[in-house]
Amino acid sequence: MCGIAGEFRFDGHTPDPEILSRMLARLARRGPDAEGRHADGAVQLGHRRLAIIDLSPRSAQPMVDAATGTALVFNGTIYNYPELRAELIERGHVFHSDGDTEVILRAYLQWGEACVERLHGMFAFAIWNREVLFLARDRLGIKPLYYSESGAGLRFASTPQALLAAGGVDTGIDAVALHHLFTLHAVVPAPRTIYNGIRKLAPGTTLTIYPQGKLRHRTYWSLKAERPPTPRTEAEWTEAIHESLRQAVKKRIEIADVKVGVLLSGGLDSSLLVALLAEQGVSDLLTFTVGFEDQPEERGNEFEYSDPVAAMYGTRHHKFLIPNADVLRRLPEAVDQMSEPMFAQDAVAFYLLSEQVSKTVKVVQSGQGADEVFGGYFWYPRMAAETAGSPLERFRKHYFDRDHDEFLEMAMPAYHGPDYTSATIAAHLAAPFADDFIDQVLRMDTTMLITDDPVKRVDNMTMAWGLEARVPFLDHQLVELAASMPPEMKLASEGKHVLKQIARGLVPDAVIDRKKGYFPMPALKFVRGEFLDFMRDILDSQACRERGLYQRAYVNKLLDAPEQHHTRIQGSKLWHLALLEYWLQKNA
Repeated sequence: MCGIAGEFRFDGHTPDPEILSRMLARLARRGPDAEGRHADGAVQLGHRRLAIIDLSPRSAQPMVDAATGTALVFNGTIYNYPELRAELIERGHVFHSDGDTEVILRAYLQWGEACVERLHGMFAFAIWNREVLFLARDRLGIKPLYYSESGAGLRFASTPQALLAAGGVDTGIDAVALHHLFTLHAVVPAPRTIYNGIRKLAPGTTLTIYPQGKLRHRTYWSLKAERPPTPRTEAEWTEAIHESLRQAVKKRIEIADVKVGVLLSGGLDSSLLVALLAEQGVSDLLTFTVGFEDQPEERGNEFEYSDPVAAMYGTRHHKFLIPNADVLRRLPEAVDQMSEPMFAQDAVAFYLLSEQVSKTVKVVQSGQGADEVFGGYFWYPRMAAETAGSPLERFRKHYFDRDHDEFLEMAMPAYHGPDYTSATIAAHLAAPFADDFIDQVLRMDTTMLITDDPVKRVDNMTMAWGLEARVPFLDHQLVELAASMPPEMKLASEGKHVLKQIARGLVPDAVIDRKKGYFPMPALKFVRGEFLDFMRDILDSQACRERGLYQRAYVNKLLDAPEQHHTRIQGSKLWHLALLEYWLQKNA
């Protein structure tokens, strides 16, 4: 788990090492253990290391094959690397290290660009073979990869901030991305970002860059949501999912040369991870949870659910209660670590929790993805119950933060255009190989929306403290199996029916049968007091007014009654406006 960066010049010039220095400096927190560089003609590669597997210098990066000059920088973890390593040795490859990095390098030398299809894990990497630069991102987009182009060349990095530090980026606002951002609660689907000059590689995609500047994208994986030819009973589905989840959890605990903990929120998903680890005989489990101050409308912690799970399995449990004063004081730090604007109220929660966890372990398992893969959110049954309208209309009614008319009311005329988001969502829903509407929705959530919301958020906030987060529910084999399951096995029991069946007897009934919870951060949902003052100062600032993104009448309407303006999935519309402006001020 690391930070990567690099540059490929198309104009005959040698890359400037000072530019790479600036990029790597912005990635230092992602990889606090070491820094490495490699220069070869038109290309330079940089790496910041967080040592998790093979802690020795033999797995340092950039890693270069002495015989061919092929060089690699890699961020992530390959869970099947021992099997791939054995196969490559049988094919005659000689290894000089014991980690997963060299396995990727030798897999590329053996199979070329097709090597990605053999990798099981989370990854973003770049390989220079002295002819072309090859970039790749894992199937579910767990690890990030951004790039910027110019006539002179292409730069890539793990964060947009590293590209901004390199200079020469068009920081004009992308109008399409802005529409997506305010409609899909901060999700901007690849390849766009909020800046015109920065793009991101889509999940399950590779990008080959040629010396003259030609780019070739290839999608190597896509998700099908179709029933298998041979029907299965509910008991058979439940056992198949249970076994697949067992294997996903097992891989993510075994493939590490350091201690692995669990982020235990008190919900079903993280509690089930603890149970499955214990079920496989893992001893001395370390668990971590965080809570905040209550508001009259909502509790700020879920200790009443996490504590019994920790007690049931005798974990070494760590819990942290953060006062609101600390949340507001530390909020700027959390925004600094957002690679892109993030509206979710739990971003600061993960930032503060990760700080504490990183003092004890370097790797944690986390429950992200279970709700999208197994239908856990309250809006899925509402969408399923809709009988009228197109798939887009059924989805939009229960999910969009703002309809197009409200976006036009919010944004200045310079950013007006057609309903970009509806067109994007309609196209994703209409993609082939999904049996019914809920299959379409869950597939889209799993392969697109989750990537740029909870997955990105957890990666950013954990890596800010040199902490690797592993997400078993997004194991691609488990995801493929779950996508083929009948939707009613997901939406029954008020969501995640199959997981609740698996958890029965492994997790306290109170955790299984409770109403679906969300990482509580009430102060950013019910905006008042110092938090309202903070947002007012941002939106009334000269910088905000001069930027000209928002129409003042809309801003004032939200400031006058912030608690009356929530999205369909209960986010604060005022916080959305303030967060984007604050992020832009920090990343100008």
